[in-house]
Amino acid sequence: MSNHMFDAIRAAIPSTKAPFIETPKGRVWTYGDMLDASGRIASVLAGLGVEPGDRVAVQVEKSAEALMVYLACLRAGAVYLPLNIAYTLAELDYFIGDAEPRLVICTPGAEAGISGIAKAHGGKLETLDEFGGGLLMGKAALANAEFADVARGADDLAAILYTSGTTGRSKGAMLTHDNLLSNALTLRDYWQFTADDRLIHALPIFHTHGLFVATNTILVAGASMLFLPKFDPDQILALMDRATAMMGVPTFYVRLLQHPGLTREATAGMRLFISGSAPLLADTHRAFRERTGHAILERYGMTETNMNTSNPFDGDRIAGTVGFPLPGVELRVVDPDTGHELPRGATGMIEVKGPNVFKGYWRMPEKTQAEFRDDGFFITGDLGQIDDRGYVSIVGRGKDLVISGGYNIYPKEVEVEIDQLPGVVESAVIGVPHPDFGESVTAIVVRESGAEIDEKAVIAALDGRLARYKQPKRVIFVDELPRNTMGKVQKKVLRDEYAGLYAPVLQTHG
Repeated sequence: MSNHMFDAIRAAIPSTKAPFIETPKGRVWTYGDMLDASGRIASVLAGLGVEPGDRVAVQVEKSAEALMVYLACLRAGAVYLPLNIAYTLAELDYFIGDAEPRLVICTPGAEAGISGIAKAHGGKLETLDEFGGGLLMGKAALANAEFADVARGADDLAAILYTSGTTGRSKGAMLTHDNLLSNALTLRDYWQFTADDRLIHALPIFHTHGLFVATNTILVAGASMLFLPKFDPDQILALMDRATAMMGVPTFYVRLLQHPGLTREATAGMRLFISGSAPLLADTHRAFRERTGHAILERYGMTETNMNTSNPFDGDRIAGTVGFPLPGVELRVVDPDTGHELPRGATGMIEVKGPNVFKGYWRMPEKTQAEFRDDGFFITGDLGQIDDRGYVSIVGRGKDLVISGGYNIYPKEVEVEIDQLPGVVESAVIGVPHPDFGESVTAIVVRESGAEIDEKAVIAALDGRLARYKQPKRVIFVDELPRNTMGKVQKKVLRDEYAGLYAPVLQTHG
């Protein structure tokens, strides 16, 4: 038996001398370098006792070496578990306790805090910094690069990605080798990536967008990436004459529009701009097209499913829609209560089925069963509609998630922290449209009579308790929260009331 995902990566390599990654400092990783480094790290993993099916949890800064760890996990038959660099120790304790990884890899600066958590749950610890330093790469330098890839089948687990759930606690979405490979091959073909492509990669790699959509698609195309530690408009515009494509979140495009260097000339060599992870405002789509002549291609996916739909490569990319179901993916809109399919134009729950759809939630069989229909369709929790031409639009969410900057935030987790603060009676956390982040976490708070707690105090109190992206951008105080006759807080009323709080101001330059 072969190693399902990595065999496909090997097969796509145009030459061991072909470039895979180029860093801002000019270091080029060839595909040969990738095979060498991932083989050495896989040898280290095996030497540390990582066996097929064992989890390897990784919370490190973005680097080429960090990607090599992901590829080494595929080769060693391990299950890769990326963790947001912003997670606090309290949050990490939950993830590591739930996943029970055999190995945890963290930044050297976090070693003191994380080592106790790793050991408490039976895991070993290694370190890796953003420059490729740390204990792991030191061991890899001495390890054997000739690693015999562990046999893995299509249905074997390749990764677990944690996602916010309806109960506030994150759930581990189990993704198989074929979930990843089928989606990467589909996107390669649908978006017409070849070995000649050079992708601007400025996304984080602990998230499905930067890790799987971007990296896996490039790997199975035998293409290369201009690999940036973070989004920097100056840097990205300077790279566009050498690049062919870019994948980003809406924030990227809003910020590029604020840069006078964004012109038709600057983007003339680019063939494709892709946006995802959060809704792209139609205004942003129109403004970008006016400035550059490029229509941003918006698509729709989830942690649990990889990509489900995409606007066409050839054909109309319609602002405000996420295009058509991808080849091999079935999508329907149903009545959320009955599960009956609805006619075109009607709004209902989006359900999907295909080789991209995950295996289930880690150690949550009942939750898994509840999220799937008897005929195998996954209930996404997103509300949407399909128009007469077949274009899918996302109109809201049945689940009370906030998606900010591409990250899922469950309001209850934030509310629990705010409600514990002295002087707070209760809170309601909502997502409010934001031109940069798609949605911004916003807290509506009721104070105790005479309490002096203010916005700054609430935000300061949450620092270190919650990851930065979960913290409210604004805290607004009210006398009482709106409720229905059953006493349930009416968050829709709050969302409508504060919809203009972060009103977009799109700057355009001649």
